[in-house]
Amino acid sequence: MSEPAFDTVIRGGTVATASDVFSADLGILDGRIAAIGLDLAPGRREIDARGKLVLPGGIDSHAHIEQLSASGLMNADTWESATRSAALGGTTSVVAFAAQHVGMDLAKVVEDYTALAARGAVIDYAFHLIVADATEKALSRDIPALAKEGHLSLKAFMTYDRLRLADEALLDLMAAAKAVGALVCVHAENHGLIAFASRQLLKEGKTAPKYHAASHPRLSESEAFERVVRFSQYLDQPVMIFHVSTEEGAAILRRARGEGAKVYAETCPQYLFLTESDLDRPGLEGAKWMCSPPLREARDQEALWRALDLGDLQTVSSDHAPYRYDETGKLKAGPGATFKEIANGMPGLQMRLPLLFDAMVSGGRLGLKKFVEITATAPARIYGLSNKGSVAVGMDADLCLWDPDKRVTLSDDMVEDRTGFTPYAGRTLKGWPETVLRRGRVIVEGGTVTAEAGSGAPIRRR
Repeated sequence: MSEPAFDTVIRGGTVATASDVFSADLGILDGRIAAIGLDLAPGRREIDARGKLVLPGGIDSHAHIEQLSASGLMNADTWESATRSAALGGTTSVVAFAAQHVGMDLAKVVEDYTALAARGAVIDYAFHLIVADATEKALSRDIPALAKEGHLSLKAFMTYDRLRLADEALLDLMAAAKAVGALVCVHAENHGLIAFASRQLLKEGKTAPKYHAASHPRLSESEAFERVVRFSQYLDQPVMIFHVSTEEGAAILRRARGEGAKVYAETCPQYLFLTESDLDRPGLEGAKWMCSPPLREARDQEALWRALDLGDLQTVSSDHAPYRYDETGKLKAGPGATFKEIANGMPGLQMRLPLLFDAMVSGGRLGLKKFVEITATAPARIYGLSNKGSVAVGMDADLCLWDPDKRVTLSDDMVEDRTGFTPYAGRTLKGWPETVLRRGRVIVEGGTVTAEAGSGAPIRRR
């Protein structure tokens, strides 16, 4: 009796890529897609995908995992808990951060974060390198050496006292990135405007979480975007602007890309599905909805959806920043904390894809192919994630089988990360990831993660 032709065959599903939707079987061998066709030969394992959508596993290109903040606060997740939650939500690859703080050696930072990921990750991973201390060593020695190892994206902050790079330092970093072919990702907000607005609000006794939105004026985003675009044009260096939140910011991106600027940009589910009214809750409860940039208005949501449709925004990431709503996280400064003393960030790895699927596929907003593009194909292409992001022969068999008819009401008790809550509790979504494969191995089945800690692998980027 002959050996089965494949390790696994996914049979009878509807396959979708960023350009096509078709019925096919998928044959998987040695962790990769080996065949796409009808009536494929048997596999050692057969997965019945009739009535299911077979999509590329999601790529979340912006997540803070087991990361120490500049103020010394460790976020809630380990690499194991964060990536388990990602897998349950249909995500098979993540680009997280190796966060340098002032005085830290960049090469040692990357070594330390890599060790954490290797011990805990259940999905595949890569890193953006946060550069908060643009020393001569970091720019001329560490970045070139790390780029040769495949670390090809750097992150800079234009705000936060302990993280921000002034304009000249940001230009130095962009020049160093250009020399090695790396992408620069930017948290672009005007620090002076935020500091001034925050000081004025606190003077007036406006300390509750709801004032966090006013402390980050809309102009702080658009002004910083203008600077980043001009720096990019001056140096002819590609940049990625993170977490776009405003209508004005989207308009700047449209104009800049029309001028030929090498500018990419992303937004996040919180800016598509939540508004600043979510911050207005009793006591400090609004802290759960605090992130930076802050939540905006309904008109901004519409502008961001339009920007995704036009291609001015290319990806939607989670910006997963998990802090518990207790004294270990959001409430570390105590029950009288002001909005300036509360950790910014919301969990998002697990719910990112289901929220987008419900809106884009079930709700018909932009459609299935666009869903695949912005959640898998575009981030793989932009960040150079080899063999990820699509369904094609030779690609890694990172796949997610979706039940398009399953309805799920989100609740805090279904959260796998360690925050203990989801900002989207109470929403009922249509469409749910049921079976997830990472490099051909089933890692989620029946709502259970079956992969062991450390089984994820680093992604060699190019």
